[in-house]
Amino acid sequence: MKGIGVSEGIAVGKAHLVERERIAIPRRLIPRDRVENEVERFHQALERAKSVLAQIKELVLTAESREPAFIIDAHLMMLEDELLVEGTVKLIREAGINAEWALRRKVASLVASFTRMSDPYLRERGRDVEQVSERVVRELVGKNSELAFHFDEPAVIIAHDLTPAETAHMAMEQVLGFATDIGSPTSHTAIVAKSLRIPAVVGLKTITQSVNHGDTVLIDGHSGTVIINPAPEAIERYESRKKWLADLSLVIKNYRYLTSETQDGRKINLAANLEILDEVKFLDDSGAMGVGLYRTEYLYLDREGLPTEEEHYESYKQLVEAAHPHGATIRTLDLGGDKFKSALNLSDELNPAMGLRAIRLCLNQPDLFKTQLRAILRASVHGKTRVMFPMVSGYQEFRDAKRLLYEAADELEKAGVPHDRSLQVGVMIEVPSAALIADELAKTADFFSIGTNDLIQYSLAIDRINEHVSYLYQPLHPAVIRILKMVVEAGHQHGIPVQMCGAMAGEAQYLPVLIGLGIDELSMPMGSILRIKRILRGIKAEEAGELVKELFAFKTAQEISERVKLEIRTRWAEAYALEMEVLEEEDLPLVG
Repeated sequence: MKGIGVSEGIAVGKAHLVERERIAIPRRLIPRDRVENEVERFHQALERAKSVLAQIKELVLTAESREPAFIIDAHLMMLEDELLVEGTVKLIREAGINAEWALRRKVASLVASFTRMSDPYLRERGRDVEQVSERVVRELVGKNSELAFHFDEPAVIIAHDLTPAETAHMAMEQVLGFATDIGSPTSHTAIVAKSLRIPAVVGLKTITQSVNHGDTVLIDGHSGTVIINPAPEAIERYESRKKWLADLSLVIKNYRYLTSETQDGRKINLAANLEILDEVKFLDDSGAMGVGLYRTEYLYLDREGLPTEEEHYESYKQLVEAAHPHGATIRTLDLGGDKFKSALNLSDELNPAMGLRAIRLCLNQPDLFKTQLRAILRASVHGKTRVMFPMVSGYQEFRDAKRLLYEAADELEKAGVPHDRSLQVGVMIEVPSAALIADELAKTADFFSIGTNDLIQYSLAIDRINEHVSYLYQPLHPAVIRILKMVVEAGHQHGIPVQMCGAMAGEAQYLPVLIGLGIDELSMPMGSILRIKRILRGIKAEEAGELVKELFAFKTAQEISERVKLEIRTRWAEAYALEMEVLEEEDLPLVG
């Protein structure tokens, strides 16, 4: 079965099938004289759920990685969030309904707002809200809120889904790996699995229906392959590859302090995308040269009001200090108005992904925007800082955004507040219209940052999370290659660097194309940096440029992809040792 490999590694063992149904909740009307008792019952369930999470956090603090503890902290914060807690209490009191019913109703409304977000990482946070609330529901109905992972022998977990806390708990037990029906690379469960080095494959759709207790299951978290009852020959080959990967991971660590340059000496900066501020603690170990994308949306999420200037400033100050001396690029707010209806009194939109979001929302709400801009300017005195505006579709938007930035700087100057007025200002190229006028934008921008996730979706009219058309999401589509070439050439013609911070930047199979196109900086998840650096140092930029020239003769994404793969196999096989080691499964008797 093929799914999404979210945590590299290979595991073979007996399956332990977790069969956990969604809790059926009672729906009761509560007499007026019992409403406060129901509120108290809800608060007690909250405290019990928090206690269980806190215990798990204490356990995982002994692990090598601290990231699971940070994510459990985030779930603990959700259990104290006003929107979730006070919203549920309000429903209990006003509707006179039991706590379980009120909580489910409140969660449904919160998850709906996340579902409408275009950013896949932010959209996945709705799943976190569901997981946290289900923990409380289990406490309310008297069910154990934690799965028991205690086995007589090491096992592979097969489940519909797992929470980050359950995943972290696995590291303390005899869990070899796990495979789930649902999930994505941006889920906190996937992030925890990767940080704890638990091999994992998600998004298998029907794995729970295909596996029985006691089946032998093989998981390859690199290729996303799961084999049920594999043949002895397949196990032998995978065990050999497992040892080879372990040896290679030790080799990759040696690249931490090596320069990120091609074999013929062209330097390409490899920076980190940051999702959670606490991740700055891992910047040095990751080999990142600064932060190429810091998402600021998390300051706005899961709260009733808007963040203050001081809250913004403290967050950005920590960021730029940690990113010294390379610097940090801060992306201004990239959320839609649907998230702020309570604070901004904005109307619903039928298509918020293409509505009042990102720079459009900020220009529509200049006070909200300038609060963030003043904080970024103040933080810039603590280290090299760049700011970039998302979803710019035209020159006027960029000019208006810069005007508000300079107004914010004037306000700080008048107040005598230190700031760096000369910080670099960039444009995110993620809307086709911006790519088409990149030559004009480059005249007034200090840098470009290509957001391939949206740029590809908007260029090809593809929703990449829609299972019916996701196969058409093709980063190597001829139109995409031409758009990228246009943007890079426009930037370089006017003497500004061009970086890329979309998912394409961290995918090894696209690296020769990006080198050949002339991208100056690639920003990606921290876990990908050393792997990409190793490959980068084995490729000649001149040869990659020759390859890219050939690609414009092809008419389909498949032809381009096949040509790139051929070049990787024949010219850069040593550099791509990790990728080339994927088994030719069709030649193996995989299933016993």
